[in-house]
Amino acid sequence: MIITVSGSPGTGTTTLARELAREFGLRWTNSGELFRTIAREKNISLKELGKMAELSPDIDSLIDDAQRALAKEECGGVFEGRLSGHVLDADLKILLKADLMIRAKRIASREGKLAEDALLECRHRETCEARRYEKYYNLDVNDFSVYDLVIDSDTWDEVGVQKIAFAAVKALNDD
Repeated sequence: MIITVSGSPGTGTTTLARELAREFGLRWTNSGELFRTIAREKNISLKELGKMAELSPDIDSLIDDAQRALAKEECGGVFEGRLSGHVLDADLKILLKADLMIRAKRIASREGKLAEDALLECRHRETCEARRYEKYYNLDVNDFSVYDLVIDSDTWDEVGVQKIAFAAVKALNDD
């Protein structure tokens, strides 16, 4: 089984993907971690790698190819990433969404920074990514039509989000 979990920073994708993998005994792949690994290997910041990714599709292609290879190798898994739902043929594609200010507060809390700083970083990152995804994938990040399940993590807390996602996976397995 292949499950994708996508969403902007601060929506809870990592928490959900990790718990889905644990609950259903699947491998968890985090494309954000793949991006961070590339930055470390190049000895540059995430912001610098983001700028490089805007100039060429090579960085995103590396991540996409790695996800595809892992999905094929492992015959499944939970794949977390903003584009995972677009680049993988999955049994279940989940998108988490939440208000920008709420996401900024969550990020500020976990990273020990001011909410205003997190808000500015979120806006910058999302603008950069939206341009990149439009340019290289002809994809509008606000088009949720590719997803099977969209969960608002403003409305549902961590446990509620997990219950909804777990129920969806179990319903697939019952078919």
